[in-house]
Amino acid sequence: MSNPATATSPKLTRPDGSPVRVLVVDDESNLTELLSMALRYEGWEVRTAGTGTAAVREAKDFQPDAVVLDMMLPDFDGLEVLRRMRDRDDAVPVLFLTAKDAVEDRVAGLTAGGDDYVTKPFSLEEVVARVRALMRRTAVSADQSSSLLAVGDLTLDEDSHEVTRGGQEITLTATEFELLRYLMRNPRRVLSKAQILDRVWNYDFGGQANVVELYISYLRKKIDAGRDPMIHTMRGAGYVLKPAQ
Repeated sequence: MSNPATATSPKLTRPDGSPVRVLVVDDESNLTELLSMALRYEGWEVRTAGTGTAAVREAKDFQPDAVVLDMMLPDFDGLEVLRRMRDRDDAVPVLFLTAKDAVEDRVAGLTAGGDDYVTKPFSLEEVVARVRALMRRTAVSADQSSSLLAVGDLTLDEDSHEVTRGGQEITLTATEFELLRYLMRNPRRVLSKAQILDRVWNYDFGGQANVVELYISYLRKKIDAGRDPMIHTMRGAGYVLKPAQ
């Protein structure tokens, strides 16, 4: 099975060197089989569950490093699974699988403590990339010496909220900081307006999606003004932050 999106990515392991563990929860057996195959291709250990009850039981026994969790399950929904898992382990990152048009599900999942989401239908490569990013992000946040995000000559300290580019300090508002942090946690990844709205503002603005354009313009004036640009617009897709050329 070819997986070009992650073929050159460094292998992720647990601190003891053993394979990372991923729990996949969905009541569609064909989907869990495909996801498991893609995740095992990365060298990761995978378990699956088809109900919320089984998911909570597996999470307790398996102690996964990440969970791929469908919002809709036969017995109780993904939000309840998340709540019960977080009662035992509040650090495990969760990637929600949601219906294509269910904005309210995505918002509810992220508000309840989910870390990211993908909408059905999705590519296996996208899910693998998202899970990899979540585990890296969790590892960074768990390391007290690694609160610093860096992309090219741009740095952001998640603890002190200090931002610099080329050694020059940049002052941001709270919302600008959260937007930049989201972009920097996902370097070289195109983020749609919907994703940015959900993660930075925590709900859907409906017809006011231009708020993203507005805040991107604010950031550009502070981050890119007089310098080689780092924030790029991908027409029809969203925005991406990457090191200046």
